[in-house]
Amino acid sequence: MLTKEMDGLIRERVHSYYWNDDINCAETTLKVLSEIFDLPLNPQVIHAASGMHGAGKYGVQCGLVEGTLMFIGILGNQAGMGVSEIERLCHDYALSFEEVFGSLSCRVLRPEGFKPTNPPHLCEDLTCRSISFSVQFLAHLKGMI
Repeated sequence: MLTKEMDGLIRERVHSYYWNDDINCAETTLKVLSEIFDLPLNPQVIHAASGMHGAGKYGVQCGLVEGTLMFIGILGNQAGMGVSEIERLCHDYALSFEEVFGSLSCRVLRPEGFKPTNPPHLCEDLTCRSISFSVQFLAHLKGMI
């Protein structure tokens, strides 16, 4: 369980990244995890995530998952993990995410799907819950990473 302070930080940062910077869920996830785990990101990593919100709104793998998977790779590499260890963590994360949220698919997770009339940043609450889940997953593994 996250502290109220951590939960508040996540909500504040997600809101700011969405409404002030107008960035997508994968970029937001990467930036918030980077801040929480004090791991600076190369700007190219953020650029690489710019189209990862459901594969450019195509509605496939959720950008919340993609951003966390990218972060697991960066964090694992920094901790000296090998590719097979990082793959296992990514697999475990995806399995856990699917168990908690019901899917890895953006078009399933997105509250109203994809309609031209959707308001912006429809997934703000889901993003906060997802990042909280990711922080707990990564903190739980802190001894390993």
